[in-house]
Amino acid sequence: MNSFASSRRPRFQWPVSAVWVFVLLFGWAGSGVAEEAAEAEGAAQAMAQPLEKKDFVFRAEAWVKELRPDIGKAIKVQLFKGNDYRFCVAVPPGSGVQITATVLDFEGKPGGKIRVVEGGWGAVLEYEPKKTGVYVVAIRQTEEGKPKPTVCAMVTGYK
Repeated sequence: MNSFASSRRPRFQWPVSAVWVFVLLFGWAGSGVAEEAAEAEGAAQAMAQPLEKKDFVFRAEAWVKELRPDIGKAIKVQLFKGNDYRFCVAVPPGSGVQITATVLDFEGKPGGKIRVVEGGWGAVLEYEPKKTGVYVVAIRQTEEGKPKPTVCAMVTGYK
């Protein structure tokens, strides 16, 4: 056996070790956020199920992001005249956070109807655009809930 070959260290040992340390440190810390995201998305999907029975078609992808108490989120959406839209928005039901949301038109005017679920952790927005174009769904935490950073999810349906 060649002693030179056996004593050589692999070239990429340090970067690989650093990656494992990063995964171990941040992987465990991030697992709570992943659970919150799954809860929020599951809650939004659950609000969408009865609407699917009313012939609404929901897009496969969900919007999932952090929602902080001091600043809301604004999500651009392409809407088409003649369609009836539903936006199911939710945070984890057990978080204590309460939310509100609205659809803003081209001029920034709020419109549509909102149905908030009991407990305030979710809402369904109803909107029928008068024109085809880019609109904004604005989401924020309310003062009634327990203000804290949490994960928010939205699914979009239309017919």
